Amino acid sequence: MAFGIQIVGGGLAGSEAAWQLAEAGVKVRLSEMRGGGDMTPAHETDRLAEMVCSNSFRSDDAENNAVGLLHQEMRALGSLIMRAADKHKVPAGSALAVDREAFAAEVTAAIGGHPNITVVRERIDVLPDHPTIIATGPLTGSALAEAIAKETGSDALAFFDAIAPIVHRDSIDMSVCWMAARWDKGGKDYINCPMTKEQYDAFVAALNAGEKTEFKEWEKDTPYFEGCMPIEVMAARGVETLRYGPMKGVGLDDPKTGRWPYACVQLRQDNALGTLWNMVGFQTKLKHGEQVRIFRTIPGLENAEFARLGGIHRNSFIRSPELLDGQLRLKSKPNIRFAGQITGCEGYVESAAVGILAARFAAAEREGHTLPPPPVETALGALLNHITGGADAETYQPMNVNFGLMPPLTGPKTKKADRKKLYTERARVALGEWLTSAELEPA
Repeated sequence: MAFGIQIVGGGLAGSEAAWQLAEAGVKVRLSEMRGGGDMTPAHETDRLAEMVCSNSFRSDDAENNAVGLLHQEMRALGSLIMRAADKHKVPAGSALAVDREAFAAEVTAAIGGHPNITVVRERIDVLPDHPTIIATGPLTGSALAEAIAKETGSDALAFFDAIAPIVHRDSIDMSVCWMAARWDKGGKDYINCPMTKEQYDAFVAALNAGEKTEFKEWEKDTPYFEGCMPIEVMAARGVETLRYGPMKGVGLDDPKTGRWPYACVQLRQDNALGTLWNMVGFQTKLKHGEQVRIFRTIPGLENAEFARLGGIHRNSFIRSPELLDGQLRLKSKPNIRFAGQITGCEGYVESAAVGILAARFAAAEREGHTLPPPPVETALGALLNHITGGADAETYQPMNVNFGLMPPLTGPKTKKADRKKLYTERARVALGEWLTSAELEPA
């Protein structure tokens, strides 16, 4: 099949971009190296849109949360990623979490079955000269990364991303743990492992003393992304750090004591069957043997069996505010657009959202007109603005969508508790006006 636009990378951003273009009537060649003899350090399968870290799309609250608002906006634009997530969601309180295997299978089948998409299992090592969207994510192959660096005249920035372990549900001692969500919000969707002060202090000491993965010389100065910080790195910042982070006990009433535990480890359901549970916030670079030894000191996990242990991989991203224009085109080679985590957005949802925008911009350009960007008052527009110029290029770091990326509210001063809803109300109005002015039909 002859194609109009090539997409390089079959992750969430690439899959979303392919779907958006195909639905717009554009013939797409989707190039994915997994399944063609190559693999990344973090992926386990050749499925499209495989989730390699958490199985959570984070909050689905479109009234009070920026990422929940982004979910809503993506649904309005016919997002394949959101459709698959909604179809294969698992209990997670007010968050949207998915059965990762069923989710990836759904996306793979949808992309493979679309008449306008040809999936080719191939590695791309050079920047093409025809219209292309690069969505290779944070694990871009070395040859293509070098080609990007050569074209842009600067090295790609990089950071580390760590993967949390997954535990078999039937190996968790529920006589010690209990089911609840923090502040009872959204249902009893998390397994909670309580810790006393003595247990917590011993655990932090073990994390600090545990044997970690050694970095290569060229990796040693690479910063971590704050939103995916390895647990032992947090522990090294101070003995109380974890108690105010992923191991906080506030809002969790232990039914045995009627009180909040001194510290608490939470596990979130990872598949529809409820047989696999993800250790929330437990991204780690501990060696595998150390993970088993240390994590089995957690009350309730003494006999834990791990379906997957934690790991660490290097993520790369470009200095987008300097290199990309407002339509996500590479300024020095405008036939190339970038989408997903390689642009420096952070998170599954954000990556797919940028895939939507790159595809919509490319489809409009192909038709001979320019699609105006979504307003900065929307979650989509705020994220795009941050990537393409709103952030300082010199200090550019990966960023999740948040209300701080949007223009401040105007008008009378309001209570802090009311501001988030005002942001989302303003965003919905702005999105509706954009859809109408750009002649885009809501899904």
